Amino acid sequence: MKKILFTIVLALVSVCGFAQQNAGEELKKAPDFTMNDSEGKAVSLYEYIKGKKCVLIDFWASWCAPCRAEGKNVKAIYADYKDKGFGVLGVSMDTKEPMWRKAMNEEAYPWTQLSDLQGFKSPVCGLFGFKAIPAIYLIDGEGNVLAVNLRGEALRAKIAEICQ
Repeated sequence: MKKILFTIVLALVSVCGFAQQNAGEELKKAPDFTMNDSEGKAVSLYEYIKGKKCVLIDFWASWCAPCRAEGKNVKAIYADYKDKGFGVLGVSMDTKEPMWRKAMNEEAYPWTQLSDLQGFKSPVCGLFGFKAIPAIYLIDGEGNVLAVNLRGEALRAKIAEICQ
C-alpha cells in the first residue's frame, strides 16, 4: 500500500511541475497561437497582448493543486496591476470540459480562459516547450518572454517593476 501511495505522489509531483522550473526558459519570443475561450470564441495570443505592458500566460489544470494555489497569488497581483497594463491569459491543460468549467467557477478567475481540451497532447505544449504544470510565462505586448515560472513574491516583484 505504501509503495502504491508513493508512486501516486511521485506521479503527481512530476506532472504538476515541481521539477520543471527551467522549462521553456530558453524561449525568447512567445509563439502565437489561437484557441477557443470558455465561451467558444477563438482568441489569438498576439491579439490578446496588444496594448499591454505584460501578460502572464498561466498553463494550469483543474486537477493541479499547485496551479490552483498559485492562481490565488495571481488573482491578488491581477487586482493590483490590471489597470497598469498587466493582463493574464489562462490556458487549461484539462481534457474533461466539466472539470475545467467547475474549476473556473470555483476559482472565479476574472481573466480570459482558453482550452482545446487536449491536455498535454495540445500543440501549445510543444510550442512553449513545457511538459508539466504549472507553467507560467510572463511576456510583453510584443510577445517577448520576460520571465518563466516565477511564482509568489518573485512574480509580484517582476510585475511591479514592469508596470510601475
